Amino acid sequence: MHSQAKLPLHQEPRADYLQKVTGDAIFASDVVVPGMLQGKILRSTVPHARIRRIDTSAALALPGVVAVLTGADLARLPGTANRWGLYLRDRDVIAVEKVRYVGDPVAAVAAIDEATAEEAVEAIVVEYESLPFVTTAREAMAEGAPRVHDVMDKLKDFYFRGEASPVEGTNIFQHWRYSSGDVEQAYAVAARVFEDTFTFPMVFHFAMEPHVCVADWKPHSLEIWSGGQTPTAIARVCSETLGIPLACVRVHSPYIGGGFGGKASVKIDPLVAALSWKARAPVRVCLSSAESMLTCRRLDAEITVKTAVDAAGRITAKSVKAVLNGGAYADTGPAIAIKAAIRAIGPYHIPNLRLESYGVYTNTVPGAAFRSIGGPQAVWATESQMDIMAHACGMDPVSFRLLNMADKGQTIKPDLRPLDVDMRNSLRKAIETLEALPGSQGPRRRGRGVAVGISDPGIMPIGGATVRLRADGSVNVSANSVEIGQGNRGVLRIVAHKLLRQPLRMIAASEPDTLLAPYDWGTGASRSTVIIGLAVQLACEDILRQVGEVAASVLGGDPASYRLEEGRVDGPEGSLALIELFRRFNGMTAGEFLGVGRVNPETKNGAFKVAPLFWETGAGACEIELDEDTGDIRVVRVGGAADLGYVMNPKAAEGQDEGAMVMGLGHTLFEEYVYEDGQVVNGTLFDYRVPTTQDVPLHVGTTLIESLDGPGPFGARGGGEGAILPVAPAVANALYDGWGVRIKDLPLTPERVWRALTAAKAKDKN
Repeated sequence: MHSQAKLPLHQEPRADYLQKVTGDAIFASDVVVPGMLQGKILRSTVPHARIRRIDTSAALALPGVVAVLTGADLARLPGTANRWGLYLRDRDVIAVEKVRYVGDPVAAVAAIDEATAEEAVEAIVVEYESLPFVTTAREAMAEGAPRVHDVMDKLKDFYFRGEASPVEGTNIFQHWRYSSGDVEQAYAVAARVFEDTFTFPMVFHFAMEPHVCVADWKPHSLEIWSGGQTPTAIARVCSETLGIPLACVRVHSPYIGGGFGGKASVKIDPLVAALSWKARAPVRVCLSSAESMLTCRRLDAEITVKTAVDAAGRITAKSVKAVLNGGAYADTGPAIAIKAAIRAIGPYHIPNLRLESYGVYTNTVPGAAFRSIGGPQAVWATESQMDIMAHACGMDPVSFRLLNMADKGQTIKPDLRPLDVDMRNSLRKAIETLEALPGSQGPRRRGRGVAVGISDPGIMPIGGATVRLRADGSVNVSANSVEIGQGNRGVLRIVAHKLLRQPLRMIAASEPDTLLAPYDWGTGASRSTVIIGLAVQLACEDILRQVGEVAASVLGGDPASYRLEEGRVDGPEGSLALIELFRRFNGMTAGEFLGVGRVNPETKNGAFKVAPLFWETGAGACEIELDEDTGDIRVVRVGGAADLGYVMNPKAAEGQDEGAMVMGLGHTLFEEYVYEDGQVVNGTLFDYRVPTTQDVPLHVGTTLIESLDGPGPFGARGGGEGAILPVAPAVANALYDGWGVRIKDLPLTPERVWRALTAAKAKDKN
């Protein structure tokens, strides 16, 4: 395991640690703007309906109510687009004519305080004409199913490269297929063919800070303080909605209290901006956690995997059919559907492949990006089936995996970058990590399971950063990569520290601001260290070049012979303090060196054109105990391993991977949205259970592998998502290992486990 000595506070790369524990950190929900009104949203109480009438008169009559926004106002918005989306323009700023799920925003109120806004929301009267609705993807795909959207308005190359492939006249907003080799022939000659179907539930992101936005519209400008992960996308959509040039839309990104993809792309910001336009004043909308639950969630999935093996146990063919429930609006669903099918291949070299995926509209909470999009759903299916096949072939599950794993440099899918990680080493390290943990002996029976997963991050390689080296040796790093708790500002400080050789205490990373920092595609897909870290590296290299040229101009000699050190420049012609260098060059003791770094597909001689930029991977091994009387699973020990290329901040990296593991325990053991009659019936913090400290394994270890061959600074690759992938199948495999029970539906609730165990015991008796 990677270890790091405790650093003095002035050397700690993450300034947010101290700020957060002392309460000094400013989060998006803390922002206060002079004259700011408070906003509240009225949401649909029915899953699918036409809006017959909205009566806002009683709300507007309340003292302190300034404005009410409804769909009738959208026609008067000054922009060019009242609907928005990422792959399909399917979402109105606020509901117009129809609502498509319980929670769809119908009206929004701006008032002098939250209590008044809440009272006004309750005073609004809405009359609905109910329509038939669909809750599951299978219902939505059935012949004659009610349509969630009548029109499929496709966008191309808007936020992601490419476009969706909807099926007109249906609820299918994405239908994707891929094949290589001859799958049917491989099935025909195989020694064994296995076919299994697995289901994965809807899951809430549950960030500690719910969705929040403060918007201040003026006739020729818009300023936003957003809790979103993608400030430039927010600026773009709000620009189109309100008809304000991008140069006049400014998005600030204070600290964000967690995101996990649920605040990626665009969520509530266009609505809040439109409410500010209607109120002619700044407006703040901060959702409750229950409202955030109605804003977005992970897509639930049904994945069928059919796999052929030869007599030696080698996989010769695989087909995947993934059906994902995207909810009422497509959001990132088209990309997630594709990723689920690809990530179901696993880290295995399979000569014959057939992949198919569907993204489907339903009258449920919209699906969205969530930590390794499509990955947990896919790996749950593939890695559960790997154990099924291993046992059927009479092989040890670890040996079966090692036999079939792709070598480093071998292809997983022929049109993607070859695998850049040694997955055999990762799996072995995860097992070694588990075995090195304390607590190997216990009074109760245990089961052990392993699993591995890989993901191909859907990264757009576009981003920039600026770095300023001041006369006193202090450094400012500026980028639009958002700090959502993952520690990216600390990473950017480390990159500048290593390249400019100035102490960490002299390096500051600025709050993202679209007016001041260069364009960045967004914060997600484990891209910040690679893309923005590399942009900071390029900016620092730009500064080093300038420093050498200025030093050579002042002192003589070759610019390349000068070296920047703490507060000074050293070279063959002598050493000079930075401030003295500025005095001699500028004629005064002031100035700065400004470096600009830009990353695009042409970076590294066009290497960034090949997808993925890197493979993010995770390997896990766990031991569980089971209360056979209740079906309650207790995860006792967990070992994990991930190849991060180069570890920038070991403490933060370990925290990210171990946090991902605990998050994975949620969808493994108990998390899921429960729907009845089109309504979420467990949509509060009292009813929706997430892992607590009592659920954390007793012993956890993480090994961070440094292969030094990633595409980011110093050979780094992204991290923080891969560790969620192996959790569910490893636990399910441990359950089978210890008790002979195979369950194919998540979550592994006590009731589900108890029923399976009881059925297995009854079968054994017979």
